[in-house]
Amino acid sequence: MSKLSLGLDYGTNSVRGLAVDVATGEEVATAVFNYPSGESGILLDPNDPHLARQRPSDYLEGFVAVVRELGQTIDLTQGVGIGVDTTGSSPMPVAADNTALGSDPRFWDNLAAQVWLWKDHTGHDEAAEITAQANEGKFPYLAKCGGTYSSEWFWSKMLHCLRVAPEVIESCSSWVEICDWIPATLCGIDNPKNVKRSRCAAGHKAMFEEQWGGLPSAAFLNLLDPRLAAMRPKLYDEVHASDEIAGRLSQRFAEKTGLRAGIPVAVGAFDAHFGAVASGANPGTIVKIMGTSTCDCMVHPLDDPLPDVPGMCGIVRGSILPGFYGLEAGQSAVGDIFAWVSRFTSLPHDVLTRDAEASLPGQSGLLVMDWHNGNRTILVDPFLTGMVVGLTLHSKPGELYRACIEATAYGSLKIIDRMEEYGVEVERVVACGGIADKSPLAMQIYADVFNRPVFIARSSQTCALGSAIFGAVVAGEYPDTLSAQAKMAGLKDVVYLPKPENVAIYSELYRLYNSLHDSFGVKDHSESLYHVMRKLNEIREKTRG
Repeated sequence: MSKLSLGLDYGTNSVRGLAVDVATGEEVATAVFNYPSGESGILLDPNDPHLARQRPSDYLEGFVAVVRELGQTIDLTQGVGIGVDTTGSSPMPVAADNTALGSDPRFWDNLAAQVWLWKDHTGHDEAAEITAQANEGKFPYLAKCGGTYSSEWFWSKMLHCLRVAPEVIESCSSWVEICDWIPATLCGIDNPKNVKRSRCAAGHKAMFEEQWGGLPSAAFLNLLDPRLAAMRPKLYDEVHASDEIAGRLSQRFAEKTGLRAGIPVAVGAFDAHFGAVASGANPGTIVKIMGTSTCDCMVHPLDDPLPDVPGMCGIVRGSILPGFYGLEAGQSAVGDIFAWVSRFTSLPHDVLTRDAEASLPGQSGLLVMDWHNGNRTILVDPFLTGMVVGLTLHSKPGELYRACIEATAYGSLKIIDRMEEYGVEVERVVACGGIADKSPLAMQIYADVFNRPVFIARSSQTCALGSAIFGAVVAGEYPDTLSAQAKMAGLKDVVYLPKPENVAIYSELYRLYNSLHDSFGVKDHSESLYHVMRKLNEIREKTRG
């Protein structure tokens, strides 16, 4: 009988379950559970557009639902291991028995006691304060996360919670990332101190680094708020890679699902990191996990000196692919921008795509900045906003759609340029996710803008597949992650090659994008923008012949 590994991918709106044959990588069954709470699974506050929370109970209900659905197709007794990935940084407060504080009836209606979803930006002031305090005090903690702390990350969220809802901090026993909490809960771990914390989450979002003693010091946290320093002993001192066992499936969840009790569950990590592993992440390859936002992941040999790269979301030893440095960057909105054009024009994506394909590069005279939801990399500024330059009375919806796709490609190229500026060579690009699978137009534009071939991951569910890969490793089916990756991951035959005639035009447009990028995004940058509209007009007329 085949041995199966189960991968659970906890996204922003739903959880996907995937059963994979550990010997071949064949995906034999899949299931989806949409979170029932809030709007598409997200708890919102009409008075605060920066707020985004989730119900932790949705995750456990989702695990049971997707595994039971998988059981309608497969024999669950063939399951040998489980992997779990989640969004991040998405931490939450927990009680002394490791249950979610937000599930306590006393806190059910308290949004601050729920999961602080990755896209929650309510801690923007606290993030700026953390950055300023680290710089002023010459603390090293920002060196491995690009030099600027983000409102999407662990400490800014906890600090904001402490200030707006102190009763939550006073009542909790710890704060736990959901990528750590879900595996622990599935395994019946009832003490936050016994939860194995993800190296990915700790290093990329919580400034954990062994060279300065793990988490930021109590002295540093005390400068921000003494109550934050008091929370440090309640957190953790060790972190773990995902090729380690977080625990074994409890009898409780075995009975609920039909899985065998005692099968190993891997240490969790972030969805994009597992997606990168399932897309063939290795040195020289940048993997773009493309959805509503985009995460860019690379790995780098531990024995090759690696400088700190400003603007990155983290350079962490042992993250993404155990045994390598993991580098993370990303864009705060990509698919969300394309969806905005659809809503704004009241036209479906297929119509916009058809019209965009009829337009040549530069023909519209439009140039868009991809900051509709702020900038994650390399400026790390949630307050930047999008813009459209070059609009005329003749501009068409399809042209705007194409210009938005081009803008996200330019933003992605900025990330590649920053990597290479600091000695991390990008030899090839692999894309995965819904956009990579469904939009040949976007992939061709990306290849032309990058002037590099763009490969596509074989699986349409790379994050869940990555989880299943780690499930197979902790089950002992492979000696290490690289062996499992070589057997279970792969690429499609399709490759998008850059078209020289388009590369030349996009090179000109990218220079104009850089002018806008630095003028509006970099403090004290001095450059006249007089040339931008005129150059756009020149390119437009040249393209139109």
